[in-house]
Amino acid sequence: MRVLIVGGGGREHAMARALTTAPDCELFSAPGNPGTAGLGHNVQLAAEDVDAVVELVRSAAIELVVPGPEGPLVAGLVDALHRLPGVLCCGPRQAAAALEGSKVFTRALARELGIPGPDHRTVTAPEQVAAALRAFSRPPVLKADGLCGGKGVFLPDSLAECALRAHELLGGALGEAGRQVVLEERLLGTEASLFFACHGEQCLPLPHARDHKRLHDGDAGPNTGGMGAVSPNPTVDAALTAQIAAQFVRPVLRELQRRGTPFVGFLFVGLMLTAHGPRLLEFNVRLGDPEAQVILPRLAAGEFLRLCLATARGELEDFRLAVDPRPTCAVVLAAGGYPDRGGGGERLDLDPELHTKRRWFIHAGTTATDGALRVSGGRAGAIVAQGATARAAREHAYAGLAHVRFAQMQYRTDIGAPERTTPAQNGQATRVDA
Repeated sequence: MRVLIVGGGGREHAMARALTTAPDCELFSAPGNPGTAGLGHNVQLAAEDVDAVVELVRSAAIELVVPGPEGPLVAGLVDALHRLPGVLCCGPRQAAAALEGSKVFTRALARELGIPGPDHRTVTAPEQVAAALRAFSRPPVLKADGLCGGKGVFLPDSLAECALRAHELLGGALGEAGRQVVLEERLLGTEASLFFACHGEQCLPLPHARDHKRLHDGDAGPNTGGMGAVSPNPTVDAALTAQIAAQFVRPVLRELQRRGTPFVGFLFVGLMLTAHGPRLLEFNVRLGDPEAQVILPRLAAGEFLRLCLATARGELEDFRLAVDPRPTCAVVLAAGGYPDRGGGGERLDLDPELHTKRRWFIHAGTTATDGALRVSGGRAGAIVAQGATARAAREHAYAGLAHVRFAQMQYRTDIGAPERTTPAQNGQATRVDA
């Protein structure tokens, strides 16, 4: 089967590794990265260039398309691909992708369906900001409505700072993505990321994960796209997964189906587990990054391709997913200055000893130039390891640091540390667009 992965980050390298465990998979990646290059064919075109992706699918006789990032989905990639006969797509059409493409849409839908979440206000003009802020006793989380590449969530320290930031967004600081702004109550509790394969009203839970969003140890410093992850999430069990499916996922799937915009693909449910029960932070319409790096290695060989096909075809009702019980841990390595500035250009050295049967490197922000690897900026990649226990996976991942080198490398030393299994005093700050 000829399969195309759309995207070129760490999530897409993890997807490529999982897909190529199936013996009958010929893989294409657009644009891919040095990691995917060793697993198939990289095609240098932008993931958001819908016309170019459609032409590649047609000319290369692609049979299955698996989009990685949200941008192409919100831009209508799947709608365009459905005009090609015989092509399967494991992703939602544009209307359903609004679950991630518009925070205003999602909050309105959640309120209509009675899905619990933070108190919130939406503002569309500067003169509305002062009145909206009066609804909050402490500074709310500030979110631009549209996609901002992970830069649309703000955590002001004061109401005055919140008002200033809201005025900047409404004034065009992030373009059209900030023309509507959502102010959300900060929630206290433990963050959880749950993932479901969906087609219409069919819903299948995937292995769960826990992301670590802040830049520094102890959840200090600015938010990032994610500095590491572990799977399984130590705070999630089968009962909670069933509750989330019944209370958060199925109502949304039924409503989208009723509206004639059924959801197909992977639904990411970002939650805060509070003293009053789970609360919705966000929906994403794709696998998470870096969560995919720890979830996908736990699937049995060939399972991810089988899952993508069943999802695209609507054959999830009786699907049984084969999952390896052994935990995984991913430690992200970021460029100097991340997340405020991307860095890039540094030489990246990976010793052969880094790769073992249960440890590997996932490429994200890297390039290959004249036979050498270089950091292209942001999160360069992640060391991922699997172990008999969560502690063993964590120790094996961190031991790999001795075999990776680039200038100004940043990483956290507490990914998956035991103290993170207790409720943290984190606000909604811990959940931003990945």
